[in-house]
Amino acid sequence: MMPRRAVLAGGCAFAALPTFLRADAMRLTLTGPLEQGSLVVGTAKGASVTVDGAAVQVSPDGFFAFGLAYDQTKATAVAAKFADGKIESRDVAPVLRHYDIQRINGLPQKFVTPPPEVVARIARENALVGEARKRDTPAVAFAAPFDWPAKGILSGTFGSQRIDNGTAMAPHFGVDIAAPDGTPIHAPADGTVSLAEPDFYLTGGTTLLDHGHGVSTTYIHQSELRVKVGDTVKRGDLIGLVGHKGRATGPHLHWGMNWFQVRLDPSRSTAAPAPAKA
Repeated sequence: MMPRRAVLAGGCAFAALPTFLRADAMRLTLTGPLEQGSLVVGTAKGASVTVDGAAVQVSPDGFFAFGLAYDQTKATAVAAKFADGKIESRDVAPVLRHYDIQRINGLPQKFVTPPPEVVARIARENALVGEARKRDTPAVAFAAPFDWPAKGILSGTFGSQRIDNGTAMAPHFGVDIAAPDGTPIHAPADGTVSLAEPDFYLTGGTTLLDHGHGVSTTYIHQSELRVKVGDTVKRGDLIGLVGHKGRATGPHLHWGMNWFQVRLDPSRSTAAPAPAKA
């Protein structure tokens, strides 16, 4: 099995490529753990790139991105056509993962089975999140490993089957960092605030950061937001405070990552394997 993550190797690049991807003449490179639910950062300077036949944005320095879905088993086809007419391609078969089952009890039942009068509200809020994740901006902040956004204890993992108050729910598409109310949340990379809502029904204080090329990160259950839509943030800037608003049993930060609508595991894109303890 390949390493869990690629380690930072300076500036805006991941560490050495997996052995099977190395070649002296290679101009198309792919880095990252290449697991289900992971972000893949590619380089193909001066090329046009397609992922499963669809064109993706390529930066002037050659960076592009795509995601491997949490349950994906089929290989993703990546092709780069260079100015000299040559084409390089890769078929990326994701490394399979085993996901845990996570049982959570003690949630207010109105958050597990919302009353009919709030179902439409939840749908509207989900639509706002989905719209924010459509952005395809030229930023390349996704190309360097991310910092953990808050100090605390890793209390929930990505992809776990959630059973809330005995009811089977969708998988947990993020990682949870348990920390006291008011713990600072910092931007894990440069970005632009694409959504900032203080009181969504299920997710409480909710912020999305756009890191470019369809890559975004999400921060939910916040007690306070410290940014607004359109703000530009730098790595380490304060963006909010940990809370337990919405569907939560206690104070924690739920941190998610997406490539457009594909849910990804942010812990597979961090420089350190776990957050620092508070």
